[in-house]
Amino acid sequence: MNILVLNTFGSDRDTNTFYAEDVREALAQLGNVDYLKYERTEAGYEELKRRIVGVDVMFTGWGVPKLGEDFYEAAKELKIIAHTGGTVADMVDENFIKRGDIRILSGNNYYAESVASATICYILLALRKLYRTLKITEEKGWFHIDYNRGLRKRIVGLVSFGMISKHVARMLQPFDCKVKVWSGHTISDEDKAKYNIEQCSLEELFSTCDVVSVHSGLSEKTFHLVDERLLGMMKQDALLVNTARGAVIDEAALEPVVQSGKISAILDVFEVEPLPMDSKLRGLDNVIIVPHDGGPTIDVHHLVTLGLIDDVRKFFNGETELENEISVDYAKNMTSNAVVRKAYESRQKK
Repeated sequence: MNILVLNTFGSDRDTNTFYAEDVREALAQLGNVDYLKYERTEAGYEELKRRIVGVDVMFTGWGVPKLGEDFYEAAKELKIIAHTGGTVADMVDENFIKRGDIRILSGNNYYAESVASATICYILLALRKLYRTLKITEEKGWFHIDYNRGLRKRIVGLVSFGMISKHVARMLQPFDCKVKVWSGHTISDEDKAKYNIEQCSLEELFSTCDVVSVHSGLSEKTFHLVDERLLGMMKQDALLVNTARGAVIDEAALEPVVQSGKISAILDVFEVEPLPMDSKLRGLDNVIIVPHDGGPTIDVHHLVTLGLIDDVRKFFNGETELENEISVDYAKNMTSNAVVRKAYESRQKK
């Protein structure tokens, strides 16, 4: 087996965590391994096409270039792309689909579990008002908040039902919460029982839940999905959490709702990042701003690569079920860089 590791990382930290010594050893046990530090130039792309000839498996990461038809013509032996990032929306394009015989893997499930654990952390942090308590204690020496809350027995609403939401629903079970889920697809009875959830409309979710946690990918359909109408339906003192994509929520509509004190929010993502210093979301006691830190913790990196290696091993041993495989249909619902750029540009014009 011939393996090409395409290194597109901008930092040694990422390179060394995804391809730590144990990972390199595991790769070497699979076959012949070639490491290519990618240069974002025309010459760099030509070098990639030269090095992909005869390769069976290519490992990629964040910042992978657009793989054109000429790439796939050179990659005649390529059977698997193992992507150490999460979304593969940009990679599963017309050229990939036209080729038709390449399996694509991703670290999406590992990242989803890590984001889900951050979501639980954020919910507890916000309900307990722990951020404000610690901040004032640091300044004054000792401080107790007058009123805080817990998560037990709360009604929690999850916007979307992808990998992250499934992990969140699983992690909520010890808190004995009632979990409502909105999804653009019908959730099977099997999944409803497995995750102890009920499916409902967006209107019911926003009007009845104590906590609303957004987990939708960003697409043209979900841009500003959470709008003024839905935000206006939220219960008094409800909590809004966003660890998905900033533009799923209409920030301009959110600002007056949190300024009024009706709801609180803990936001990890924004329409423009970094969040501008003059944003009306800043400086509010009922809003916690997190600098897009809900993604995978650093220790997940090498677990992702080892998991992809395990799937590659399974494939070449004749197994058909690969734990980390992403189907073309699933990839179409993942967030693409093009949509993120469009949302950013839309917000910048306002």
